[in-house]
Amino acid sequence: MLLAGFTGMVMAQRGWPDAWTCLVCLASLFLAATGSAILNCLFDAPLDALMTRSRTRVEAMEKTGKGNLRTTALAGIAASLLLAILCLDTLVSILILTAVISYAFLYTLRLKRHSPWGTVAGGIPGALPVLVGYAAVAHTLRLDAIILFTIMLLWQPPHFWALALEYKSDYRAAGIPVLPVIYGERYTKILIFIYATALLPASLFLWLFGFCSTWYAVCAMVCGAAFLTANFLFIVRSERFNLAFRASILYLTLLLLAIIVDICFFRGALS
Repeated sequence: MLLAGFTGMVMAQRGWPDAWTCLVCLASLFLAATGSAILNCLFDAPLDALMTRSRTRVEAMEKTGKGNLRTTALAGIAASLLLAILCLDTLVSILILTAVISYAFLYTLRLKRHSPWGTVAGGIPGALPVLVGYAAVAHTLRLDAIILFTIMLLWQPPHFWALALEYKSDYRAAGIPVLPVIYGERYTKILIFIYATALLPASLFLWLFGFCSTWYAVCAMVCGAAFLTANFLFIVRSERFNLAFRASILYLTLLLLAIIVDICFFRGALS
């Protein structure tokens, strides 16, 4: 979340953002993300208790106290919005509030429980930090922000579906209609490759529209090819789904770092 937000700030600034804006924006993102994650765990506690992977979350919540966690979550979200309103601008606070509501309430309480396609829409709050960071600097949203937001949206489904394949029995036991449970492994694997393949040309739009240099384009192509290879090796050939899940995190991290390095040390030097 923080790396995505910082990347948005770098894109908007066309270089390093000023320290104060960076600190306030990242603090707001951290508080909002933490508060939302806690609410998510509180709402999902009955389901987590049925899943081997997440059962320890419920035990930890009982030790900490659900009331204490609820207070901490709401205080964190409130502090995040207050920081954004007082130190940044209205657009940033609206985007943060949208991320909190769409993740903790719309996705967790509705989409996740009722549709195997909830992951697709659930990618919106995961992609919003890019726009938050961008708006904190530019006070508006431009094409490069929308492109990066789209990349984040395309990345989310194969990232989560790899995890859903790994813990399919857990999700079935909890009654959560994830894609592998409803449509099976083969269909899920096909969709993972469709999304992973779409990521490569989408990531190149930043170069095609002149926001990043050829150096970034080469990095994006190498990362995209490596991500597709990882999906083939760990999903099709060996079914080591957890490694595919980790590869998706590594892919996004390297892509965001490539954007930062490119703008700050290549394109930024020409500004």
